[in-house]
Amino acid sequence: MTLTDSECKFVKKELGRDPNSLEYGMLDIMFSEHCSYKSSRPILRLFPNEGKRVILGPGDDAGIVELTDELALVIGMESHNHPSAIEPYGGAGTGIGGIIRDIISMGAKPIALLDSLRFGPLEDQKSRYIFEYVVKGISDYGNRVGIPTVGGEIEFDDNFKFNPLVNVICAGLVKKSDIVLGSAPNVGDIFVLMGGTTGRDGIHGVTFASEELTTESELESRPAVQVGDPFTKKMVMEATFEALDKIEVVGLKDLGGGGLTCCVSEMAAKGGNGAEVELTTIPLREEGMTAYEIMLSESQERMIFVVNPKDVDALMEIFNKYELPAAVIGKVTDTSRLVLKKEGEIIADVQTELLSDPPVVNRESCNPAGEGCGPSETVEYQEVEDIDPQEALLKLLSSQNIASKSWVYRQYDHEVQIRTVIKPGDDAAVLRIDDEKAIALTSDCNSIHTKLDPYHGGAGAIAEAIRNVVSMGAEPVCVVDCLNFGNPEKPDVFWQFKECIKGMSDIANTFETPVISGNVSFYNETEGITVNPSPVVGVAGLMDIKDIRTMDFKNEGDKIILIGNTYPELDGSQYHKEVFDVVQGKSPKVNMDAELESADAVLKIIREDENDAVTAVHDCSAGGIAIAVAEMTISGDLGAAVDISNAPKADNISDAEALFSESNARFIVTVKSEYVDEILSKIDAPAAVIGEVGGKILTINQNLINVDIEKLKESYYGVIEKFMA
Repeated sequence: MTLTDSECKFVKKELGRDPNSLEYGMLDIMFSEHCSYKSSRPILRLFPNEGKRVILGPGDDAGIVELTDELALVIGMESHNHPSAIEPYGGAGTGIGGIIRDIISMGAKPIALLDSLRFGPLEDQKSRYIFEYVVKGISDYGNRVGIPTVGGEIEFDDNFKFNPLVNVICAGLVKKSDIVLGSAPNVGDIFVLMGGTTGRDGIHGVTFASEELTTESELESRPAVQVGDPFTKKMVMEATFEALDKIEVVGLKDLGGGGLTCCVSEMAAKGGNGAEVELTTIPLREEGMTAYEIMLSESQERMIFVVNPKDVDALMEIFNKYELPAAVIGKVTDTSRLVLKKEGEIIADVQTELLSDPPVVNRESCNPAGEGCGPSETVEYQEVEDIDPQEALLKLLSSQNIASKSWVYRQYDHEVQIRTVIKPGDDAAVLRIDDEKAIALTSDCNSIHTKLDPYHGGAGAIAEAIRNVVSMGAEPVCVVDCLNFGNPEKPDVFWQFKECIKGMSDIANTFETPVISGNVSFYNETEGITVNPSPVVGVAGLMDIKDIRTMDFKNEGDKIILIGNTYPELDGSQYHKEVFDVVQGKSPKVNMDAELESADAVLKIIREDENDAVTAVHDCSAGGIAIAVAEMTISGDLGAAVDISNAPKADNISDAEALFSESNARFIVTVKSEYVDEILSKIDAPAAVIGEVGGKILTINQNLINVDIEKLKESYYGVIEKFMA
């Protein structure tokens, strides 16, 4: 049990007695970091979560924003880090299953999945194994359920050898009139459990996710990893949609972390009510299961419906048609307590508010670089001598973090449901929602930037994701997040967390883009090795289909425009990491006003583009201008002649800094030559023509880089494949 001494005292005081073993078990999982957010809740309040399109912010299984007069987007993000470290195939698959259920439970049809993944380097055999089976778990589950996996991002670093991160996003569409919430507001309504049977898998899953891993975890904690079944999930989806269509479902919630304990207590508490559950009615997978095991099990593919008693028979008829186990397991009461019975005898009785709203913990935080924070690691800054730019460019293109990720996304069915307009491989995925409108979806994070400067790294994660959807022609409408950090009981880790949230909040406020849902994953540590702080964010953007842009060069003679200033910000860059194997200094700063200025400029020239003058858009991020232009060259199979001396930039900047700096707030845009002056006149941000599209060679300042497209492709493609052959 992970309850602290102070929490045990608090529980005894609130109950007025000692809990029995079952009650202790239920309180233990609900007080876990994964369920209660007891460390992070006070800090998460910094996030803006209201806006003109927001229908539902944080607090339910997913957030909801308005897209059109009729339709809303339901979107959520979850982590399955610890399970994927122990059992990568099952851990990743059940992560996908859980986030899909979150979307379904709001009444929405899932239309897209994205995955944000972090592993050790592919040279490491165990990292390759985890990588291979995480991707396979995501692929098999998503493909079999019929939901396209349309985007994501991957990072490889030694830091993630023992703590891989598996974060997943699911987005769905729902008519605004059909939204359903995870609440039980009416006394006398009935709880109906439907879906997979309850077994012994996943017991203590949330407490396992709220502890550091050890070298023994792979053996000791394997039973805490749930067992997924995508075929049952498909039936659960179809049965749920039919029930929502034919019956007045009052409340709906999936059983994820915390199992029945979490689901029933939270639904009752949100409705201001209590609940009574009879355990003998719950369909079980295994014989001899105890009440403790039943209430803590996190078996997959289960949903709870709350309906009026008069609708129970019709609901059960639908579930029987799909041959899904289902049972009436209890009712909503006016007691504000969760009462568990076995053959009519009360075996547990706990206040729903005590279970669903444990007290927060005010953690200490301390800047490790400041005084009074104990000894901190001091790393002497290493001066580097820049190498030949062309050699550096090819080395970066062939690095695991920049090279093509087609080995991953070609395993995913990204066209099922036939909504996908822009497939994986561009700045963001684009999916059609009706004849005129589409949504852009992306996920981003730079853990190295966040390690060096949590404030600007956190802000940069949202800024980059916003730039990605803007590059496609979409206006950002909401943010979701998955915040991956080490042990919050360590003051330096909690300081990282707080600073990161401050940066993310500031950029979200600047763009008036609310954070509507998310997840916090602490304790990503293994025997002293702490994961780099990784605030993974997803951003959804709304757009007219006519405004869609892509990154690939299109036409000979198109002019290349750089929007945004370049600064001498090589610290924390892929150039430093891949070429010199150093991570040091301060990460690039995020200028909030400059980000907004650049993004507004790009959206303006796209929306006012009556002549199809703007032919390509790509944001600058990892690898800087050189990599951004190379990616556009490779995608379009067209070369370019670029002169970076014309670029908006700081004074006295070196060639390496101009080429590979990862300064924020920058876009590369191509424009038909006859419209370049007109487009430039509309850009209210630093901007200049830096080159022209054409030929089969990428040339930068003639003497710096002069390389054939085929050589670029040789470096960019096949990197992951060589390791995974």
